[in-house]
Amino acid sequence: MIIKKDTVIDGKHGKSILIDATYTSNNTNKPIIIFCHGYKGFKDWGAWHLMANTFAEAGFCFIKFNFSHNGGTMEQPIDFPDLEAFGNNNYTKELDDLESVIDWVFNNDVIKDIGNTNNISLIGHSRGGGIVTIKAEEDTRIRSIISLAGVCDFGKRTATTGDLESWKKDGVKYVLNGRTKQQMPHFYQFYEDFVKNEARLTIKRAVSNLNVPHLIIHGNADTSVFMDEAEKLHNWNPNSKLEIIEGANHVFGASHPWDKKELTKHLKEAINAILLFLDKL
Repeated sequence: MIIKKDTVIDGKHGKSILIDATYTSNNTNKPIIIFCHGYKGFKDWGAWHLMANTFAEAGFCFIKFNFSHNGGTMEQPIDFPDLEAFGNNNYTKELDDLESVIDWVFNNDVIKDIGNTNNISLIGHSRGGGIVTIKAEEDTRIRSIISLAGVCDFGKRTATTGDLESWKKDGVKYVLNGRTKQQMPHFYQFYEDFVKNEARLTIKRAVSNLNVPHLIIHGNADTSVFMDEAEKLHNWNPNSKLEIIEGANHVFGASHPWDKKELTKHLKEAINAILLFLDKL
């Protein structure tokens, strides 16, 4: 197993992006998977490294990365030492970061030598599911996408009518991170950026216009992103495939930190569904 960790590339918004690439050395022309973490997430969260290893052993080149403004730093990529960056994050920055990573895949000699840039799939978890859906609709380099416990609507997660006035007045609102106990800031620019780019950031429009294979995986015990969001995604794209993991929560049974050497039962089921989907392309 070859794991190239923490490659640094420039982002488009003044902060760098950290990338991991995981693959084996036994063949070339590997299909490429790019994985996007979700809200309050990072590439080294929980069992994502075991997921990367599993896909690599199945013959893929698996790439995961930290969004440039996810709150991590180059020196401390786990958790959220840079809350200023976190507060200045938004959906369009994440879309730009994903584009930078895709560009890097096409320009990196090592990845080009072992991977097949004509066979790139995107996997997005939670909020990342919305990001990969929008990017797949607008970027012809993407062959397929997988929404993993993905959201269907950025609008309802951006603001509620009741807090807009105080958010604008204060310039910031805070969300408690239950695990780290940090008060995570969201600066008002987040709402302004969404309004400015609302048409582009409408997941329903992107899903309805997809012309690449689309897999939706969701646990029916997910209390963070409910099953009805997966059902909406599926209804908006009748050509998509919906895979329900019985009893799975939002993170498919994993947690952070994850010290076990085995994947959870539900994450194994999700990965097997993805492998079967990709094998049929």
